[in-house]
Amino acid sequence: MSESGFKDKTKGAVDKTKGKVKEEWGKITNDKSKEIEGKVDQIKGEVKKKIGETKDSLKDSNNGN
Repeated sequence: MSESGFKDKTKGAVDKTKGKVKEEWGKITNDKSKEIEGKVDQIKGEVKKKIGETKDSLKDSNNGN
């Protein structure tokens, strides 16, 4: 696992969690903009996570050569 990949996956997990909290808060308070903001944060988190996984995969494949 690369350090860079680990950081991206960690940041992604944090963003996804924050996004879920925002989304739920938006639902509770009937704040559609906060709900949408939370969904966007979750998507950004998923993208960061995938970037980290890709970095790790590339590092692993390069170590095999």
